[in-house]
Amino acid sequence: MATGEEGGEPGVVVVPLADESGLSAVAEALGGALPQRACLALDGDLGAGKTTLVKALAAAAGIDPATVVSPTFGLIHLHDLAPGHPAGRLVHADLYRLAGPADLDELGWEELLAAPGWLAVEWPSRAAGALPADRLDVTIGIEGPTARTLAFTACGPRHRAVLEALSRLPGAVSRPGR
Repeated sequence: MATGEEGGEPGVVVVPLADESGLSAVAEALGGALPQRACLALDGDLGAGKTTLVKALAAAAGIDPATVVSPTFGLIHLHDLAPGHPAGRLVHADLYRLAGPADLDELGWEELLAAPGWLAVEWPSRAAGALPADRLDVTIGIEGPTARTLAFTACGPRHRAVLEALSRLPGAVSRPGR
């Protein structure tokens, strides 16, 4: 089970990947379990695969992954999901260039959070306390030239079902919460 004891802190699901080819299964599980309004806080070193994970999620939701590029300079890219998709859109934010949370006002951050859809945030530490409390924290660790470890933690009740879906992936390991 991916969550801690009943009423306790959520657990963590760790998914090891030998290479990028394993991302499609992760993205399918994510896309199938994410709530209509979701926030993914993507943390990891440069080159860990944060944008690659967003591309895979976009592809799983019917978006051409070639249209998903790192928003490092534009900071935010909006992608419409397939017609009829309950989430409506995928917002991809890269906050690496922000000096701090005060810079979020210029981006229309509050409006992005209030609108329905999926919000994938790279470099979430730059937003400090401006991220929704109910979110999915994703930490991508580099284990080798192509190997990665993805650790998923549900912060809040809306994202706990995602952990259940991810825990069923081959090689996934569930462990108690923080």
